[in-house]
Amino acid sequence: MKTRLFYLLLIFSILPSSLIKAQDLIRQQACSDESITRQADSIKRDLQAQGFIILKEASMQMESEFEMPVVVPLTQGSWYQFVFIGDVSSRLYEVRMYDWDEKEVVFQQKKWGDVDGNVISYSYIPKFSEYHMIKPVQVNKKKKTLCGYVMLFKKVKQ
Repeated sequence: MKTRLFYLLLIFSILPSSLIKAQDLIRQQACSDESITRQADSIKRDLQAQGFIILKEASMQMESEFEMPVVVPLTQGSWYQFVFIGDVSSRLYEVRMYDWDEKEVVFQQKKWGDVDGNVISYSYIPKFSEYHMIKPVQVNKKKKTLCGYVMLFKKVKQ
């Protein structure tokens, strides 16, 4: 028994750590963009004045044409407002939201020339209490690495 344990420890100490890992994790990284921060602050003030509280917010580094999944728990019957702000120089912005059964429940798309083109905002009232996945994406032909900002609000009863 001790011999087997010794050989196992020897094998794992010899193998490079990259071979032992099943997969590398992709971690969400924050970013900073002053114009996006100003837009986010303005939207927060407006929604808070309408009786919403902020549940989650994050700046996130994104890669052009790649979705950045955000998983959130939502409660049945509650009124939520989701906001995505993308880089102002991007040409296309999309947000898709899926329920636990991977059914698409929201799809929003904006283009660069649209009014508030870099902001996608929508309300949602879930039919079931479950996790939902929100997948924002933006397309930019000049930049590969972009900044994005997501916020989730919930309407409080007054």
